[in-house]
Amino acid sequence: MSEDSHRAGIPVRWLRRHGFPVRVAACFVSVTLATVFIGMAPESNLIWVANGLMLAYLLLAPRRRWPAYMGAGFAAQIVGDTLVNPHSAMNLLLALLNLCEVMIAASLLRERSKELPRFTDLAYLMRFLAFAVLLAPAAAGSLFALAVIARQSGSPFTQFAQWVIADGLGTAVMTPACVAIFRERFSKKQNWARNWAYLLLPAVFTLAVFSQSRAPLLFLIYPILLIVLLRLGLGWASLVALFAATVGSWFTLRGEGAFAMFNSLTPMEPSIILQIFVAGAMFMLYSVSVVLGNHTAIERRLQKIVSLHELVTENSRDAILTCDFDGQPSYISPAMEAMTGWTAEEMKRLGGPGVVHPDDVAKVFQTIDEMRACQGSGMTEYRVRKRNGEYIWVEASLCVFVDPVTRVPIGIMNIIRDITGRKRAEQELRAANRALEALAVVDALTGVANRRRLDQCLVSEWRRGQREQKPLSLVLFDADFFKSYNDTYGHLRGDYCLKQIAEAALDVVARPGDLVARYGGEEFAVVLPNTGEEGALEIAEQICESLRRRFIPHSFNPHGVATVSAGCATMLPGSGQSAGALIEMADRALYLAKETGRNRACPASSLDDDAPRRQRRIRVPA
Repeated sequence: MSEDSHRAGIPVRWLRRHGFPVRVAACFVSVTLATVFIGMAPESNLIWVANGLMLAYLLLAPRRRWPAYMGAGFAAQIVGDTLVNPHSAMNLLLALLNLCEVMIAASLLRERSKELPRFTDLAYLMRFLAFAVLLAPAAAGSLFALAVIARQSGSPFTQFAQWVIADGLGTAVMTPACVAIFRERFSKKQNWARNWAYLLLPAVFTLAVFSQSRAPLLFLIYPILLIVLLRLGLGWASLVALFAATVGSWFTLRGEGAFAMFNSLTPMEPSIILQIFVAGAMFMLYSVSVVLGNHTAIERRLQKIVSLHELVTENSRDAILTCDFDGQPSYISPAMEAMTGWTAEEMKRLGGPGVVHPDDVAKVFQTIDEMRACQGSGMTEYRVRKRNGEYIWVEASLCVFVDPVTRVPIGIMNIIRDITGRKRAEQELRAANRALEALAVVDALTGVANRRRLDQCLVSEWRRGQREQKPLSLVLFDADFFKSYNDTYGHLRGDYCLKQIAEAALDVVARPGDLVARYGGEEFAVVLPNTGEEGALEIAEQICESLRRRFIPHSFNPHGVATVSAGCATMLPGSGQSAGALIEMADRALYLAKETGRNRACPASSLDDDAPRRQRRIRVPA
């Protein structure tokens, strides 16, 4: 801290430490001067401002400090009255009545200890006029009228009226002005190099207005007070108003100035009009202050809203847009540029449809039309083109907003979130599900369909054959002497043999609707929709030939290579039947091929009714 700033801070710290005694002393001095000034003027009982000054101190001070201020004010009025009229027997009584008047007004206006004067509040202003300007002076004036009756020193009604008018006008002028002045921080720095004229100008015009009575220039005071109010604040404007009241009182009480022409009725009339003029000036200042205060409050609220809006929009990861129903943006938050690379100006030039994927434009506008019709909200997903040409998936939360006056829908608020990662995860999940489903119906060893898939296919194709009245064929085939093959070559070679059998069947079965499946163990099946018996037998024989050409050694097989035996059956699906009958027929044909030498295919038509049946448990699909 520099030496100059340290020296400047010493008076401030001293005032903070000794502020209460200083304010009590200032109350004593100011009330004394006001009492002396008014008491020395003729007809002074019509312009009594000391009570308004004391009331301003009490309204701004905590209630626990009131005794000190009341004592200082009471002593000040005793001293002031004594200096003006040292031989008056009424000095003590007047001081007590003034003290009583101020206490009544302060107690009624300060019902709570922490309540401060609010002359910009209409309700408080009405209470001030009722209690401080009318009720308290009337109460003290009534007591003074009783004292006049007791002393028989004049008309009590006249004395009462003069008391109420003098104290009421004085309080109406002084209290609001002094409250504004006491609240003003005159210690704060002012740019006096630019603002000195705003105090010099009122002083010059006030002297010019009240020092002559030929030109009616009173109308110049009010605009000058407004200029000071707007430039320096209510405290300085109130100080200027009191300066004008002091100068006007000086000239008016001497019978000079702008109000001297109003003495046609009584000598007191100019003083009354002067006080009304000053009270009107204070009322004008406080009225304008209310407007300025409301304007400032609205500006602060709007600034708070703007700051909150900027905080939300600039730090939100979601982009916020407002646009009309044609998709033309009117506001775009900064997050949009971070998300897509487009600046706000580029987005407004392109418009909403210009960055939406062409395949999604119709869907977006359909959602907007639906919300516009019901004035509701909704969500949709679509693709947006980035500045580099890449498309990203976004989730849009849309809401219709209306004109605040007409309540007519005027646009859409759109909160956009990048969901490209989620979409990619969903696609990967769908692919994983498809792979899992494929694994669930594929035989792990051979790669062809498993028994579960075979049962599903048989049921589906059987129903289709019923609807279309087309034949359905089934080929069952298994490895010849497979147990001996496993015992001779081992299970690993046995698995290899099964894979070769599956591949041999796949080499033959080429139609998309046909299905090769592992029936169980070393047995396999081929489902042939819309295929007659001749076609099924041909497929079975080709499978047998395809495996023989692979020349898989099998020493226990009479042919020296691995072979299969096949049985095929064909049925026209009908009501009252099931696919189990087809399986049973193909199984009997397979048994016949085994019994007649293996390495061959037999059709079910070659069976007779007395043909032996293989004793196996056949699983029939539901």
